[in-house]
Amino acid sequence: MDSPKTLSAPQKALHKLGLESPLSLALHLPFRYEDDTQLTPLRDAQNGESIQFEAVVLSHEVVYRPKRQLKVDVLSDGLTCTLRFFNFYPSQLKQFQVGATLRLKGEVKGGMFGLSMMHPTVQIAGSALPDTLTPIYASTAGLAQSYLRKAVLSGLKKATELGLFETTIPPSLEPPAVWPLVEALQFLHLPKRGTQLHTLQDPTHPAWRRLKAEELLAQQLSQMKARLARSKVAAPALKSSLSVEPPLTSRPLTQALRAQLPFELTGAQERVLGEIAKDLSCATPMHRLLQGDVGSGKTVVAALAAAQCIDAGWQCALMAPTEILAHQHFEKLSSWLEPLLSARGLKVAWLTGSQKKKEKTLSLSEIESGQAALVIGTHAMIQEQVRFKNLALAIIDEQHRFGVEQRLTLRKKSQVGGEASQDELEPHLLMMSATPIPRTLAMSYFADLDVSTLDELPPGRTPVVTKLFAEHKRAELIERVKHQIREGFQVYWVCPLIEESESMDLTNATQTHLELSLALKDLTALGEQAGVSRLDAQVGLLHSRMPDAEKKAVMHAFKEGHLHVLVSTTVIEVGVDVPNASLMVIEHAERFGLSQLHQLRGRVGRGSAASTCVLLYALGEHGRLSETASQRLKAMLQTQDGFEIAKRDLDIRGPGEFLGARQSGASLLRYADPLLDMDLMTWAQALAPKMWAEHAQMALAHLERWQTLRSEYLKA
Repeated sequence: MDSPKTLSAPQKALHKLGLESPLSLALHLPFRYEDDTQLTPLRDAQNGESIQFEAVVLSHEVVYRPKRQLKVDVLSDGLTCTLRFFNFYPSQLKQFQVGATLRLKGEVKGGMFGLSMMHPTVQIAGSALPDTLTPIYASTAGLAQSYLRKAVLSGLKKATELGLFETTIPPSLEPPAVWPLVEALQFLHLPKRGTQLHTLQDPTHPAWRRLKAEELLAQQLSQMKARLARSKVAAPALKSSLSVEPPLTSRPLTQALRAQLPFELTGAQERVLGEIAKDLSCATPMHRLLQGDVGSGKTVVAALAAAQCIDAGWQCALMAPTEILAHQHFEKLSSWLEPLLSARGLKVAWLTGSQKKKEKTLSLSEIESGQAALVIGTHAMIQEQVRFKNLALAIIDEQHRFGVEQRLTLRKKSQVGGEASQDELEPHLLMMSATPIPRTLAMSYFADLDVSTLDELPPGRTPVVTKLFAEHKRAELIERVKHQIREGFQVYWVCPLIEESESMDLTNATQTHLELSLALKDLTALGEQAGVSRLDAQVGLLHSRMPDAEKKAVMHAFKEGHLHVLVSTTVIEVGVDVPNASLMVIEHAERFGLSQLHQLRGRVGRGSAASTCVLLYALGEHGRLSETASQRLKAMLQTQDGFEIAKRDLDIRGPGEFLGARQSGASLLRYADPLLDMDLMTWAQALAPKMWAEHAQMALAHLERWQTLRSEYLKA
């Protein structure tokens, strides 16, 4: 392979796209095609149509009005057409010699001055027309289509000669209605003259089905390989104790915690805890995803899993994506566990990037010594100076908000001091998500994980009423806000931006904060409010650019009831728990994703009071909402079921919303779509274990072909 210093600019561009081998080039498929196999008479061209035709040069000149340009007049079929080039080199003038016959391709425009073409492609006429349609590939700066096309076709030829497309699936196990791989690739890279464009773009065509089937099988094989590899890795066996024996302080931590909880666990929580406890008690690492709707009780499940880990004499770490969410967990888990841990000489530690040096140094010392049995914090937990004594369980909340590398780094934080026999132990991993994952995605992208589902809400949760308000009803909505404050309740008002944006006409958080502060100043009470007739409503502002200490102070003030209204960006999307908040206003709701709207709605209805979520929307430039926005808002009105919301969001937006940083910027599926290719997904899922068991060499060869899946990331 050439040294990077000796590569030409186009070769560097190929490397930037990851096209470094014949195989990767052959699998780089066109995203559209142009038909250069025929000529269209100029007289038959429709205005705005892109055609290819031949013409004779009548004249050329460089003109300067309205700006410098090369103007070329050509004659074809008795019609004159003017070619205009605003970007040109003096050397190009040679090809426009008077009398030369050219082959031109571009968009024909008609007007009062006759026919014209802007920047057509030009070549000397006389060469034979191509026999195949012209593929157009995804490219990058410095990489011309002509160069990329030659490289791809060369890669296809070489990969075929090397036998890289030989079958890796036993003939008896092939999926239905597919072409052989070589035939499929040749069809898609070199479609013959007369091939209809709609045929090439048909996702059910046997050529496309072959690529999708191969890719889905590779995905399933890779995930199964990760599972098999994990089964050979050792992890601490964290035995749980199910007996309940007095006194409280001598009971196992799990039982002591259960005994002091002020509520009964739901049946779903009990079931999920059983699944997790069983995994933790095994000597192979748990890789489990805990999913549940807003308010389903994931935090207490995490606390009891942590307690089982601590009971066994090991450390547990809980990492959250934001300091606000991490602090929510710290407050709640500390209130439950700290009294029980202190009796055992242990504690709950807090670790974030915003900590003062003295406080952080103390936390680091407690973590390394093992005194900190439970460590709660943000991504600061994966920094190099953080050393655990014996980390056995890593809990990651809102896992889709973390990059794959961050999750892998936390898993590698297990350091067992002084016990050489345990040096290779890997911690158990519990990932949590408040965005339920539809079965289709669980089968494909999350097939390497065990999934536990909290599908039951605790009793006493008040249903949230959802209402739509158009922007012109803003004043009426502010009156509703006043009414909630008079009744002694609190209000969230969520905005999509922090500051003015030239590209998006959205009301921002700072402007809304000022507007509400003025509108609610010296709020007149309807009735006697603790002996006062006027209420000075306090409006807080919270957004991601504020210093962490300031964010924490604002959130604390709102939780304590010192602020009546909290104007915020989506930083409060997950985890914030203020039972007295009874109204959620989401500004420009049409701009939010469906899952995000559902998460924000879940911030209210957490107490006993009737709660409302208002979706405040603005119509588009044509006086109506887009189809996608309409579908989202309609879904919010029709259901509060997070699993149904997730299914509809998947239908509207596709898989990307649910995967987050799991892909680490590289799509795990380039060709297949789990929604559209369910039959192939089911085939691949059933075939993968059979391949590993009965055709291991073929399975390895298949994986090697599709190495773009990056199996290391799938382990996360």
